[in-house]
Amino acid sequence: MTEIGIGIIGGGYMGKAHAVAYAAVGAVFNTELRPRLEMVAASSPDTAERYRAAYGFSRATANWQELVDDPMVQAVVIAAPQSQHRAIAEAAFARGKPVFCEKPLGASLADSQAMVEAADKAGVVNLVGFNYIRTPATQFARQLIEDGAIGRVTWFRGEHTEDFLADPLAPATWRTEGVSNGTMGDLAPHMINCALTLLGPIASLSAEIETVHKERPSPEGMRAVTNDDQAHLMCRFESGVMGHLFFSRVATGRKMGYAYEVHGTKGAIRFDQEDQNALWLYLAEGPAAQRGFRKILTGPEHPDYQPFCQGPGHGTGYQDQIIIEARDFLEAIATGKSAWPSFKDGMIVNQIVAAALHSAAEKRWVAISSI
Repeated sequence: MTEIGIGIIGGGYMGKAHAVAYAAVGAVFNTELRPRLEMVAASSPDTAERYRAAYGFSRATANWQELVDDPMVQAVVIAAPQSQHRAIAEAAFARGKPVFCEKPLGASLADSQAMVEAADKAGVVNLVGFNYIRTPATQFARQLIEDGAIGRVTWFRGEHTEDFLADPLAPATWRTEGVSNGTMGDLAPHMINCALTLLGPIASLSAEIETVHKERPSPEGMRAVTNDDQAHLMCRFESGVMGHLFFSRVATGRKMGYAYEVHGTKGAIRFDQEDQNALWLYLAEGPAAQRGFRKILTGPEHPDYQPFCQGPGHGTGYQDQIIIEARDFLEAIATGKSAWPSFKDGMIVNQIVAAALHSAAEKRWVAISSI
């Protein structure tokens, strides 16, 4: 086993999740590379030191450039705001260091394209953090589709819906400013990535994007909301399959509505992240009176479940998805080959978001290849 020094930029919600994941991943998956929490970077010296003490890092800094430059930091995890992703990734690649970047890859398509170019030029490992596709249930759904268990796919419906801004009187924050912080920049990438994962490339789309609550209270009075609350798009996959995707941060009652349905000529699949340890499967076989969706509880027979628990139905959780991501990153570094989803995969998601924004502005269908 070989130690590898991990530097994490950002110690908030996702920074903590990644710190916990790298502290646990060696024990869960018995990885060849054993991560050492070397350095954490945050916005101020006091904050960085607080994260260092809380998460078990050896050192802390208020300067992300110092972390990237440090020779004891051998791999970089970006859990900073989207506006900083490109600069950090380019600096790390210039030093030949592998990079894991939280989604969305860049704050814009141009950022993502530049990050992919930098990764290709450096020839080093890169991954982007789409954690929800790593649940045992969704990995199993992907296997079922690829194996033809539900026949030829004819329809896909996906959503990512939450209600953290459903209240019209919820105050204005950084989330209500700037296109990259709106629903299309924040929630949509997860379900777009899911659609691509399960059904392959999207050829064209038509989108509508809406700001439901156009003003929100702030200490200075009512402040204009400058990004979107919800959106939906119709799409056609390159395979010919028809699809529909919906995203919302004002979907009252929805807490983690990352859900999808896939219909085929021989069956169908349903999944909802709010019940992430179950997959619903319908197979068009046997007497008609006995047909129906059956609930499959994930267990040791499903992908990446057994390392966490040997009991079927006991379940995995959100943090376990991040641990699986850490395993993937470490294995990619050990083999020298970028795992999936790579920066290129993240860029394609940004491309589809850009196409949706373009479609909504011009009120027409848009070919992804034209963006």
